[in-house]
Amino acid sequence: MNFIIEAAVKAVKHLYQTDIEPAAVSIQETRKEFEGQVTIVTFPFTKFSRKGPEQTGTEIGEYLKSELKEVASFNVIKGFLNLSISDEYWISQLYNTITADDFAVAKQNGQKVMVEYSSPNTNKPLHLGHIRNNLLGYSVAEILAADGYEVIKTNLVNDRGIHICKSMLAWQKFGNGETPESSGMKGDHLVGKYYVLFDKELREQLKPILAEVYESNNLTAFKEVQKVKIEEALATITKVKAKQAQTPEDNEKLLKELADKIEAEENKIKEVAKNVTPIMIETQQMLQKWEAGDEEVMNLWRTMNGWVYAGFAETYKQLGVDFDKYYYESNTYLLGKDIIEEGLAKGVFFKKEDSSVWIDLTSDGLDEKLVLRGDGTSVYITQDMGTAQLKYNDYHMDKSIYVVGNEQDYHFKVLFLILQKLGKAGANGLFHLSYGMVDLPSGKMKSREGTVVDADDLMAEMKATAKTEIDKNGKVDEFDEDEKAQLYHTVGMGALKYFLLKVDPKKRLLFDPNESINLHGHTGPYIQYSHARIKSVLKKAGYQVDVKVDIAELAGIELDLIVLLNRYPEIIKEAAIGYSPAVIANYAYDVAKTFNKFYDESPIMKAENETLKQFRLTLSASSAKVINNAMKLLGIDVPERM
Repeated sequence: MNFIIEAAVKAVKHLYQTDIEPAAVSIQETRKEFEGQVTIVTFPFTKFSRKGPEQTGTEIGEYLKSELKEVASFNVIKGFLNLSISDEYWISQLYNTITADDFAVAKQNGQKVMVEYSSPNTNKPLHLGHIRNNLLGYSVAEILAADGYEVIKTNLVNDRGIHICKSMLAWQKFGNGETPESSGMKGDHLVGKYYVLFDKELREQLKPILAEVYESNNLTAFKEVQKVKIEEALATITKVKAKQAQTPEDNEKLLKELADKIEAEENKIKEVAKNVTPIMIETQQMLQKWEAGDEEVMNLWRTMNGWVYAGFAETYKQLGVDFDKYYYESNTYLLGKDIIEEGLAKGVFFKKEDSSVWIDLTSDGLDEKLVLRGDGTSVYITQDMGTAQLKYNDYHMDKSIYVVGNEQDYHFKVLFLILQKLGKAGANGLFHLSYGMVDLPSGKMKSREGTVVDADDLMAEMKATAKTEIDKNGKVDEFDEDEKAQLYHTVGMGALKYFLLKVDPKKRLLFDPNESINLHGHTGPYIQYSHARIKSVLKKAGYQVDVKVDIAELAGIELDLIVLLNRYPEIIKEAAIGYSPAVIANYAYDVAKTFNKFYDESPIMKAENETLKQFRLTLSASSAKVINNAMKLLGIDVPERM
């Protein structure tokens, strides 16, 4: 619609002798309750016209109608000038733009962007939360590539630390040499099994220690600083219990607050007590050996991580995501110490008496943040600063997007602010794509207790559910077994991906597998079925590709569909700016829904003549092309028939 913007600039110049920039012209899609397809906001022009917004809109509308053959008519509603663009223009757009091979193919913009996603721990398999992360990251990368960026997809693997040692130690104690080959389990599932076993053993060892704490207040096993923490927590619990006893039983809100307070204090005690369990002490010792390069520990670490990587590769393949570059925490955890020295020299950081290094962010609305311990060891943000520098050195990208859950919002605010204060190249191009957690009807997921929804199990369940739904109608009876299996996979994965991507990334969502697979709702399978329906119609009707026909006017639904398809490049741009696959997902649904209405209202096989039939087939083929393209940006395949 640039030609309308250019004409509006000329209109203001001609009518009000004022030069304005094209950016001053605000155009938008006309609201459905009004006539027209394009709306110009006229309020900003009243200061030049010195007239009311309606009179200003009328004068500009009359100018545009006289100067542009594409403007068939206009109407003004308050400060909004609604333009009805001629059928001839939209028909031309269909044949000359929408059907073109390069429709919605953006030119390279010369900018490079890195999208980091997945970031799994190598002590457990991927679960439902990881699925949302991977799908978001992959889709954002595809959308940015479609908008003209050079994209690097990266995965920072958390392959070291105390949590990794937990699985390793549990395997040493309880594994009896079990391997993926001997057990028949995927490697990541096998390692995850021992992570759960570790937690089970830890809880057993905690019981007598907690009994000592609560029953006899025996804290001899704890260091002085730990004793203080436990004593403070016990004192708080005593006070809260006394208040509970005084609270009327009908005051449910207050009783719940008190119960939550007790639970929080008990959790503090539990966290302190864990450190004196034999199994946790052994785990700490194993981590120290790992950091010292102990060959036996390192060999076990390499072996078990190898099992996990093989398992992850299978899951990623099923999920349909990939990466251009892997970074590993075992290679990056010591990075960042040089940056600390640089920050001290610049006065960005300061040292405390215990030699720990901090940054004061109180003037930025945050707080003081530890960036290096007094003993010289790194904290997470030390490593993240170093890794950010490493990634920039490798690729010199203009933008870097971190796809990480919203529980890390504060961490990334601090990280980005520190890098900006240090004046690091690329620091102003950092963005945290924060997303909400995925809940289940049964509640939250807990990896260490083995109550998560495993990614592999969920994908298998989605394919099985798709099979049940598809087989109900009997329309795939003539498919061979391989074609059926592929269709079940395509529809099952389409349902899962669409359900997780149609919601704004920032929102927390409740995943319902049964709702996601519905063939008639706002779902992936509905859009997939619409695509297959179009392909079936084109095949039966003898569609002639690249044949242009002349028609005089458009039916209302035909016009709506062309206008919607014509917006696709703008939709990609909107999704890229907001890093939001939901924009693409909801647009694809609108196209499918509008096509199905068009199909019902504008008969194709019973069209009045061959010319009209071929026009409607072209419009159908264009709808299929846009649906296919949009769904691919979500990582979703669409079947040719189903």
